[in-house]
Amino acid sequence: MDAQPRELSYAQAIQEAMVLAMEADERVFLMGEDIGIYGGAFQVTGDLVHRFGEERVMDTPISELGGAGVAVGAAVTGMRPIFEFQFSDFATLAMEQIVNQAAKMRFMLGGAVSVPVVMRFPAGSGTGAAAQHSQSLEAWLGHVPGLKVVQPATPHDAKGMLLAAIDDPDPVMIFEHKLLYKMKGPVPEGHYTVPIGKAEIRREGRDLTIVATSIMVHKALEAAQTLEGEGIDVEVIDLRTVRPMDRETVVDSVRKTSRLLCVYEGVKTLGVGAEVSAMIAESEAFDFLDAPIVRLGGAETPIPYNPELEKATVPQVPDVLRAARDLVKGAR
Repeated sequence: MDAQPRELSYAQAIQEAMVLAMEADERVFLMGEDIGIYGGAFQVTGDLVHRFGEERVMDTPISELGGAGVAVGAAVTGMRPIFEFQFSDFATLAMEQIVNQAAKMRFMLGGAVSVPVVMRFPAGSGTGAAAQHSQSLEAWLGHVPGLKVVQPATPHDAKGMLLAAIDDPDPVMIFEHKLLYKMKGPVPEGHYTVPIGKAEIRREGRDLTIVATSIMVHKALEAAQTLEGEGIDVEVIDLRTVRPMDRETVVDSVRKTSRLLCVYEGVKTLGVGAEVSAMIAESEAFDFLDAPIVRLGGAETPIPYNPELEKATVPQVPDVLRAARDLVKGAR
């Protein structure tokens, strides 16, 4: 009888990736606020400071701009820093270093340098952290040439995409949904990578394509299971990478199903789903559409503190069900 696959939480998978990378390459080191003795705001770093010491697990001052600047500078000199923001929202304080420095140095210097920095962003709503600690800003950074932006949805991908990011010569921004940290799933032992820029078909179907990101992948899969009982066969694509986006997988799926629903937590306007929609509208898949493309994104409002209002601002499974039924049954 085959042994059951090993399971880790999403947070454990990230920590294991960092350990493997640090053991294999002395250039890899960690930076961030409270990642040392405290173990990180979401306890992802854990006790790594005791294993690798304070020179490789560095507590930074409360200055995202300063910490990000040090990380970018270290990357340019040949190091492989992994910089953790306490909350993705705090990227706003470091946009100079991310957007004007990390993303542009290789281009401005004619390829003479690379910037192999990894930045980790605990993102998303659902923890009652209110407007300044609950945003989904991946589309902001996805707008910037020179950056790679990923959103792992499973423990397997959290480990594999982080290892791929560490190996990458360009700056990689990893958005980790906070509600996924405790989610468990199969994670292989040892070193492996999940390719950046390649989506994953999580469920095959013929009636409707749902392209989802991060935690919305799981909500889409839950909705798809319910819809199966209603005779609606849904294909669920985990986009995984916001930049560079996997055009081929999405286009091929829409050509097959003739319907597209984009589900993402970020604000609907100018969000990831808007880019997916435009990509299909500009592709050969457009002529195969039997219904208008639908975007199901976050509400046009800051995230409220009240838990019920918070839920109401981002797509939930019933919202996915309604949108899917309308698309397939032609109610739109």
